[in-house]
Amino acid sequence: MLLVVTYSAAARTGLRNLCRRHESVVARRFGRAALFDETVYAAFLALRLRESHGGDVQIERTEPFNEFVAVDDEVRGAAAAYADRSAKSTPYAAFAAGTEHPDPDAMRGREL
Repeated sequence: MLLVVTYSAAARTGLRNLCRRHESVVARRFGRAALFDETVYAAFLALRLRESHGGDVQIERTEPFNEFVAVDDEVRGAAAAYADRSAKSTPYAAFAAGTEHPDPDAMRGREL
């Protein structure tokens, strides 16, 4: 997918108009950003927008996040258990203390 992010009002207007005219290449819109299908035509449209607005348009190539490849079972299990906790106001650090769930500080230091 191609992520197109705009940083000015004129570029946002251009992105909005582009998305309206070429709905077939737009996977998702987020206001000042949009995800385009990974096609040559979508790349052409994104590049055309950047040519019109210069540095106010950023284009990035993205790949879907596969949680089963990128994240350990323990992290997925901790996320599910935390979402299903009985006291919704309990912060994760307190929830994980004294359990087999991963420590938040340890997770912060690990790369995906």
